[in-house]
This record gives sequence, structure tokens and C-alpha cells, in this order.
Amino acid sequence: MEFDESLIVERINDLKMITAAEPEDLMTLHCLQCNTVLADSLGVCGELKRIDSIMCIRVTNDVVVSDALESVRKGEMANCICSHLKCRFCNCVVGKVVHAAPLHLAATRSVFLLNKAKMSCYILDSSSMVKATSLSFDLRPLQETVKEARQEFEEQLDLMAHTCSRLADMSMSISSQSTN
Repeated sequence: MEFDESLIVERINDLKMITAAEPEDLMTLHCLQCNTVLADSLGVCGELKRIDSIMCIRVTNDVVVSDALESVRKGEMANCICSHLKCRFCNCVVGKVVHAAPLHLAATRSVFLLNKAKMSCYILDSSSMVKATSLSFDLRPLQETVKEARQEFEEQLDLMAHTCSRLADMSMSISSQSTN
């Protein structure tokens, strides 16, 4: 959805929209059924493509964790013990939280898994609402991010050294002119 004067224009199927959620793209994640805000991009820590879920370290108070535990016996989540996550307002199941999992799913323990098919995303910069299934929430490896930050830091350091050298040269030039 997009705010246009006093109208809200739905842009869910706009092909010009972004397809990868970048860390700098601030957005809120909404229940597809009732549009309640369930999380935001600052809490997103990745995507679990095998079960089409967004991994979040935190969600809003409008996400209710079911008291009932479910033991999953088949599929990608086999041998996991989970609880359903529900939207407080429409009572729709929007995901799950894993309490116990086999070693290959250890990263999913105690993380909120929001089902992409039950989510829409409001992207703040473009003021548009898109289906979560149209976005990728993959995060770049930390090592790649650290390398980029180091390279930027080194470039800034070189620029500062060059600026200091020019200032020193200018200072020498001015002091030699004033003694003459």
C-alpha cells in the first residue's frame, strides 16, 4: 500500500518493487489477514527457505505464542517441538517458534519463524506494501560485511592521511612565506 494524498494505493503486485530485503531497507512485517504489525526489519535475522519462513529475534506484543506444544513428525521440521505463533487480532496462525530441534536445525531454536505466505511488508522508503513471498530475507555472511567495512575504513584512513599531508604542506608554505 502506498499513501497518496488521502488515498492508500495497493502496490502488492508491482513488478518494479525490490526483490531482496537489504539491511538498510527499513520495513514492518504485517499479518496478511488483518494488517497488524507483527515485526520489523530490525528484528529479522535471516530466512529459512526450506519452510518459507522469516527468522526474527523479536516480534511485537501482537504475536501470541500458543501454550500448546506440537511434535512435528514429518517434513523439514521433523523431530522438532514447536508452538504456533498467532496474530492477537485475527487469531490467524502466522508462524511458529521452535523449542527443541535436531542439530541441523539448531539455529532455529528460540527464534520466531514467521510464515512468508501469511505476511506482507510495508517498505518505509518507498511507502509501499508488498507480499513477503516476493522478497528474499537472506543476510550476507558476516565475514563479507566485515571485509567491506574494513575496506571502507582503510579508504577513509588513506583520505585522512592525504588531507593531513596537504595541510602540513600548506602550513609549511604559509610559514615560509611569512618569514620572507
